Amino acid sequence: QVQLVESGGGLVQAGGSLRLSCAPSGRTFSSNDMGWFRQAPGKEREFVAAISRNGGSTYYADSVKGRITISRDNAKNTVYLQMNSLKPEDTAVYYCAARVNGGSYYSQRAYGYWGQGTQVTVSS
Repeated sequence: QVQLVESGGGLVQAGGSLRLSCAPSGRTFSSNDMGWFRQAPGKEREFVAAISRNGGSTYYADSVKGRITISRDNAKNTVYLQMNSLKPEDTAVYYCAARVNGGSYYSQRAYGYWGQGTQVTVSS
């Protein structure tokens, strides 16, 4: 069974940092573009960042650009989301996803595999 497992979430103070990890099981996703999305209470799930299958290209939401870095280590079958200078508005459940469909990197429709999410809470 294919599964995406996120980890690294937690409670941090504003200005702090966290590194989220996505470690798929059941298969390798080295041939897939990968993305991170998040969903805050009362809000729609939104795009955060994406990375191409070989790591050569990255994409970021304007709200996180400059503070967040997505990376991947295909040898470890792991995708990372390094988050710095965190703000209370970054509080959300963060989801890892694997892109399998055509379309924009920014669109949820392009992603076919999703993890259960990891909670990130940033206190003011």
